[in-house]
Amino acid sequence: MRDSDFDNFTNMLAAIGDMKSKPQSEWALGVWWKALSSYDFEAVEDALIRHVQNPDNGQYMPVPADVIKLIQGNSIDSALVAWAKVDRAVRVIGPWGDVAFDDPLIHRVIKDMGGWVELGKKTDKEWPFTAKEFENRYRGYRTRADLTIYPHVLIGSFNMHNASASMATQPPMLIGDASKAEAVMLGGSSQPMIPMQLAVEAVMTQAPHIASSPKTDEEIIDINGNPEKK
Repeated sequence: MRDSDFDNFTNMLAAIGDMKSKPQSEWALGVWWKALSSYDFEAVEDALIRHVQNPDNGQYMPVPADVIKLIQGNSIDSALVAWAKVDRAVRVIGPWGDVAFDDPLIHRVIKDMGGWVELGKKTDKEWPFTAKEFENRYRGYRTRADLTIYPHVLIGSFNMHNASASMATQPPMLIGDASKAEAVMLGGSSQPMIPMQLAVEAVMTQAPHIASSPKTDEEIIDINGNPEKK
């Protein structure tokens, strides 16, 4: 939602609160806004209307989690849908081409699992366990809502090789809703995302050198653990 949607949003919540004899304080409205501001106003409005129309629980005042569930479905459903996209892309495209999904969480989870190429190396025997790992990681991110950075594209082996050889690379295949996949690409990071364990190992490898060499105020350590001068 945009700042310009704030008044309409809070007025709608206040109206629902009046219907349920649950007036909303200014503090409560602020919490609602922070919880739902990342969603489109139209989607939030539709979810609230569906809630009050629900004959099973529409008599109760909703909480933000009710609205998010109506917008996105529960985390289990979403994880299964996300994995279905990944499973099909691996089978149809394989680990050779670059891909961009219409869900940034897919990018983050696959990166955490070693990347697109590594995912494509899994055997049929490993595949059910890979699916379960993906779904658990995906649900974890959805539940915490702490996605902050993700790769804009999942790199395949062809472009990985071509880039290392300074050769031309191919554009990624868009998976799912093309316009949303393009938005994911625009919102993602093009910088290498080094897993924390690898970063720690790189620094620890340099530890003896760091401990034995005097440093000046001008010296820093780059992300790979290599000393360099400003």
